[in-house]
Amino acid sequence: MEKLGINLGFILIQILSFGIIFIVLKEWVYKPLTAQLEKRRRAIAQGLEDARVAAEARANAERESSRIISEAQQKAAEIVREATERAEAAAKDVRLQANAEIAKAREQAMAEIEQERNRVLSEVRGQIAALAIAATQKLIGQTLDEQRQHALLEEFFSGVRGGKVVVLENETISGQAAEITSALPLTEAEQQSVKQDILARLGGAASVTFRVDPSILGGLIIKVGDRVIDGSVAGQLQGLRQTLL
Repeated sequence: MEKLGINLGFILIQILSFGIIFIVLKEWVYKPLTAQLEKRRRAIAQGLEDARVAAEARANAERESSRIISEAQQKAAEIVREATERAEAAAKDVRLQANAEIAKAREQAMAEIEQERNRVLSEVRGQIAALAIAATQKLIGQTLDEQRQHALLEEFFSGVRGGKVVVLENETISGQAAEITSALPLTEAEQQSVKQDILARLGGAASVTFRVDPSILGGLIIKVGDRVIDGSVAGQLQGLRQTLL
């Protein structure tokens, strides 16, 4: 080796030195550096994973928040709609109740007015009768006895003669209800007489109501269903007027 110019001892020392340096670098530099790099890699990977998890959590939170907001908006809209419907229903009920009370008050007032009118007409019936009898006596030129006076008055105002309704003597009627109109309020006895005759003609199962209309002057107007039988003084005068024309 020496003849070739190679120093074996020097080479061995170089190799040994290189080995020592390699071992030192490996143990004291490479491994710590590698460990540090691995640790940094894992930290970066963990950071990326944490960022991904955080992003997913944020996305989930945003979706959940949107869902909660949407449900809250729908719930609020439903509450507003229900409240509006309840308010409208309450207002409608108030209007209906008010209209019903107004109608009831109007009906009651009209009934009271009609009762008062009938009361007044009943009170003046005697005076009207006296004037009518006086006019009749002057017209026929003789004095009527009291019995004849009452008979004429009852027939004039109630339209009943001998317990029968005069205007129905030659009429046939049928129906379930009858409305009787007189010029002045009929007495209970007169109403009973009229009612008995009409119910007998209708078979007894019908209803009979009475109303007052001073414009008919005297006699009765009987309405059964759509049929109207006019036996009023005003109707007779109108017929006479048309005949004369």
